[in-house]
Amino acid sequence: MKFFKHITLVSMLLFLTSACTDYVNYEAIENYEITADVYFQAPGDYEAAVVGTYDPIQWLYMDVLIGDIASDNSFSGGESATDVIGVQQIDEMTHNPNNDNLTSIYKFLYEGINRANYLEQNKSKLEFDSKAALYGEVYFLRAYYYFELVKFFGDVPLFTETRLTAADSGTLQRSPKSEVYAQIELDLQNAIATLPGSQSQKGRATKFAAQALLGKVYLFQDKFTESADMLENVIGVYSLVNNYEDQFLKAGENGSESVFEVQYTNTSEWWDWGFTPQGTEGNFGVIHNGPRAFDGPTYASGWSFNIPSADLYNSFETGDSRRDASILNFETFATATGASYAPGYKDTGYFNNKYIPRAGESGAQTELNYLTNYRVMRYADVLLMAAEANLRSASPNVAKAQNYLDQVRDRAFGDDLHRVTATNEAIWDERNFELSMEGHRFFDLVRTGQAASKISGFVAGKNEVFPIPQQEVDISGLTQNTGY
Repeated sequence: MKFFKHITLVSMLLFLTSACTDYVNYEAIENYEITADVYFQAPGDYEAAVVGTYDPIQWLYMDVLIGDIASDNSFSGGESATDVIGVQQIDEMTHNPNNDNLTSIYKFLYEGINRANYLEQNKSKLEFDSKAALYGEVYFLRAYYYFELVKFFGDVPLFTETRLTAADSGTLQRSPKSEVYAQIELDLQNAIATLPGSQSQKGRATKFAAQALLGKVYLFQDKFTESADMLENVIGVYSLVNNYEDQFLKAGENGSESVFEVQYTNTSEWWDWGFTPQGTEGNFGVIHNGPRAFDGPTYASGWSFNIPSADLYNSFETGDSRRDASILNFETFATATGASYAPGYKDTGYFNNKYIPRAGESGAQTELNYLTNYRVMRYADVLLMAAEANLRSASPNVAKAQNYLDQVRDRAFGDDLHRVTATNEAIWDERNFELSMEGHRFFDLVRTGQAASKISGFVAGKNEVFPIPQQEVDISGLTQNTGY
């Protein structure tokens, strides 16, 4: 992240354990324990450690890609059927416990949790004025990491008091996701109690971001009344940008619609291909979305993964500004500009226009240093979650649901002539028009029970979650998800 670039050597020693270790069942060298004993001596030490706890959130580009590739929105793409085989398997719904991409997600998420827990472990060493707010960020991040784990894997090992060490290897057990959700809720409630409403540095968690995330967590558990009540705290704090496309451009970063946004930079000196994505401060996900061997204006070459389907492009209504802002129709673009590209695997002629490589927006190592921020939560997402929660709560508030849905559609069409009646199905469809190619689709289809009817090859009772990595099963004897 842009403000996370400057991390002290001590914090690096604290957190960057061997890249070869298993991130949950550590075979780690414990000699940095001495460093920890002498490190937390000043508020700046805690600040640097919290900065380090944000770092893994930058590495989760594959979460975003898989959120659409695993759904009906897009295809795996790439150069060939063997290009990033884990992504190809997920697209075909043939993935298994030895999937490298899923294993990396699992490791990165637990790396973030371990860093948060290390701060929890050392919380009592020093008192200072900003400590409570700083730990609000820690709890927000831990909640975020655990929420991603539950979405991907269901029941997962839960630990909160200390970091894992080599001594813990082989001792973990999976906790029911209900218990993990309870911890996520507790962490977010604690974060809400101490976080400020705004931060001087962009990208840091705020009270409103924590409330929005908690509202989403409630929604994923079908706690609709709680979700509606929590999201109401965020309504009116942010505003929709006038032009939908603007928020995905460089000038639109951290704008009025941004609730929580992962920050990236194109100026980092970190571009170690042997240590990606951890060894870069740029958005490594962007290069995956661009057209191969691109020649033309505006954009830059990429690797042609995450290819939007023709069905998605054609599903948008005439006049919906979100279609072309979300999906680049290359045939139309080529006709206007003379641009060309080399079609890749499963080519459709469409590309993800929200997170596409753009000319001049990368650094010295082009592929690794795109500065495009990832918009984790946008105000439009909050409005649509609030619409659904109000409609599905124990005492439905249809008027609120309709109002929130209308706001999103009015912005999309630039008028109030395209409103539709607020039903569950209308809101679910609207979520995809509004949030397509942002990594939400698969998880929305699963939580609303639509996945089996929408996703080719999806097996009900199995594919709602992804397999626990085989190395975790082997090391700790964890049970495997059904069907894997």
